[in-house]
Amino acid sequence: MNRFTLSMAWRDSRGSRARLVLYLSALVVGVAVLVAINGFGDNLTRTIDNESRQLLGADFALERENAFPDSIRAVADSVGGTQAKRISFASMVAFSGEDGGTRLSTIRATQPGYPFYGTVQTTPAGRYDGFAERGEALVDATLWNAFSLSEGDSIRVGRNWYPVAGRVDQMPNEAGIASSFSPRVYVPYAGLDTTLLGRGSRAEHELYFQFDDSRDIEALVSSIRPAMEAAEVDIDTVEEAAGNWREGLGNLYRFLSLVGFMALILGCIGIASAMHVYIQQRLTSVAVLRCLGAKSGQTFRIYLTQAAALGLLGGGLGTALGVAMQVAVPAVLADFLPVPVSFTVSWRAVGLGLGLGTIATILFALIPLLPVRRVSPLQALRQQVEGAEGRDWLRWALGGVIGAALTGFAVVQAPTWQIGLGYAGGLLVVFAALAGLARGLMRVLRRAVPSSWSYPLRQGLANLHRPHNQTTVLLVALGLGSFLIATLLVSQETILSQIRLTGDAEDRPNMVLFDVQPDQVRGVANTIEEAGAPVLDEEPIVTMRLSAVNGRSVEALREDPDVRTTWAHRREYRSTYRDHLTESETIVEGTFVRERFEGEGPAPISLETDIAEELNVAIGDELTFDVQGVPMTTEVRSLRRVDWQRIGTNFFVVFPPGVLEDAPQIYAMLSRTESSDQAASVQNAVVSAFPNVSIIDLTLVLRTAQDLFSKLGYVIRVMALFSVLTGLLVLMGTLLVNRYQRAEESVLLKTLGASRATVLKILAVEYLLLGALATAAGIGLAIGAGGLLAYFVFDSAIAVAWSDLALTFVVIVALVLGLGLFNSRSLYDQSPRAVLNAEA
Repeated sequence: MNRFTLSMAWRDSRGSRARLVLYLSALVVGVAVLVAINGFGDNLTRTIDNESRQLLGADFALERENAFPDSIRAVADSVGGTQAKRISFASMVAFSGEDGGTRLSTIRATQPGYPFYGTVQTTPAGRYDGFAERGEALVDATLWNAFSLSEGDSIRVGRNWYPVAGRVDQMPNEAGIASSFSPRVYVPYAGLDTTLLGRGSRAEHELYFQFDDSRDIEALVSSIRPAMEAAEVDIDTVEEAAGNWREGLGNLYRFLSLVGFMALILGCIGIASAMHVYIQQRLTSVAVLRCLGAKSGQTFRIYLTQAAALGLLGGGLGTALGVAMQVAVPAVLADFLPVPVSFTVSWRAVGLGLGLGTIATILFALIPLLPVRRVSPLQALRQQVEGAEGRDWLRWALGGVIGAALTGFAVVQAPTWQIGLGYAGGLLVVFAALAGLARGLMRVLRRAVPSSWSYPLRQGLANLHRPHNQTTVLLVALGLGSFLIATLLVSQETILSQIRLTGDAEDRPNMVLFDVQPDQVRGVANTIEEAGAPVLDEEPIVTMRLSAVNGRSVEALREDPDVRTTWAHRREYRSTYRDHLTESETIVEGTFVRERFEGEGPAPISLETDIAEELNVAIGDELTFDVQGVPMTTEVRSLRRVDWQRIGTNFFVVFPPGVLEDAPQIYAMLSRTESSDQAASVQNAVVSAFPNVSIIDLTLVLRTAQDLFSKLGYVIRVMALFSVLTGLLVLMGTLLVNRYQRAEESVLLKTLGASRATVLKILAVEYLLLGALATAAGIGLAIGAGGLLAYFVFDSAIAVAWSDLALTFVVIVALVLGLGLFNSRSLYDQSPRAVLNAEA
């Protein structure tokens, strides 16, 4: 690039720089969001790597769903080091006080010493130290706030009461958001009511290790792994814990950065629109340069240099703003993080902002710049632009490059390449639909506006298809912003509606009681009925494990490299027996056996379709289960599709009567309450008489889900609003670069006798239709996208919160109309001479 090109690029930009400020602002916002999110992701990864031991709270840990056998205890003793035990399980917790109350919670029964790494933050400070030795309990913020607890209150877990020592604000290896669905209660390991760990109860037994010496943890874990696998003990290492957090949180910030990338694309669309208007105003200057001997390549490079400088400036400003925003991102995501994330400038994110901002600007600016190559010197003598003859293959090549770049970035940023392709394809469809809508609108308005309509209405509609209009870019920008917010609203409502389904019908249960022992069934049923609620169903549950598939043991299958084994081969099954299907079950293949099984040979069973696919079995195949030490061979007679969204007792495996009655078992019971007061009454009565029984209250689950989605929605809405803000900046930028043309129109109308009210009506019609159509299109596309997400991702029917979408429509349309009129408020007052003598 020579000195002449740089000099002419600088001189030619005089007088037009202010017109590109708002478009530059749109680019700055998009780059800032990308830099902030990617910088946060780098800091998060660095923090997790540096604080990896804090994420586990130990050097490594052993986990098992049942108590550790003697063989594992002997291995643990041989390993040595400092050890601490913890048992985690779900149980009802009762609270003291006048109002009392109960809540299903996750109990953490912990020995003193754990966590070995990291700091437990409590209110009041320091209450975790020594709480186990003092026989106290700590609760998380969810329970503390929900039951208005304070020091001196007490809680009951099982049959034991504990004084509340304080509130846990931060615990290593746990994110705050987890307490929304499963609030935590921390009690002493030594003071635990062991009746809560009776037959059929599910508890996770954990053993944590800390070593003061510099032993090789990886080698130690490798040496004990065979013994652990044989006893079905999981080993958690520091590297695995860090990897799990990196993967989960990485998906979150990659998704958010995709939303920020859309904001960047909107900014680039604004740049392309501004360059389009700018080049149209400079065609005569280009033709003059051609007359003076400049080659087409030289004129093209002049304006390409301007675009590159604009992209570099926007990328630099956006990067600086993104680095500043990076400080605020951890605060927004604090509930989702296991550890506080410290701030350090991420030079990778800085380079991404500068490079992507510049490259994206150049690519999008090339779209209106390519015709500059074909400007003829004769254009200096003509007012009408000559169209290029033939097709320009560079435009097609440029479109392909832009599409490939967008797809590549989406794939890199998405959790999986399939999702990335889905994002890219969906974005392309939305762009194409909005652009096609704009073209169709202009074609219709050009031909189908009745002459009988009022002049302000006809003129306002004509503004949308006049030469050099910005209808397409504004429809795309505003429509995409509306699409992002509306898609979030539709997806959120779809998920919540699945929880509401269980409680909508009068005959459906909205309360599930589980871990009911056989000798407690009648007593629990009587307690429920005395509280005024019915017992709708009782389901026996028998725990078992899969030991063989078609005669081959699970161990042999896992060692066979040609056989794919999954979680379905390793999990513990909780199965039932009955002679009927439930409302949530549908037979898709085979015959459901209802008769009592009294014959010899394999017992007939019904499998859920997904578990059958994971086990790679079909009708007629044999499965052998270890039913608490007793082998039992079964034959698959039917496959069932289960609606897992319904709260109730759904099972992977269903036996017929006559097979499992003598096996050790527990019961689940279903009931329905008509109000929150009745639900509280049932729970308090049952927990008081039967502390081991746990209860799921669907109405509480719904409120908890709404709280969780409000937090997630807040995070995503913040990102989506950046896209809406970018769209509004594009709108304001379009008004700025077209201000002279609008001034000419307003002065002409004023000269012909039009009043200020008439001019404002014309503008109001244009902005109102533009905003309404763009927002409606965005919302309509969001409903379509929500339907696809509901079917392919959520496996449910779509649900739409029409009131929320209506409010979104009104707010965005009002903003478009208000901004348009505000930016045009002074056009009518300009003098005709000043307008006619002004430089475009």
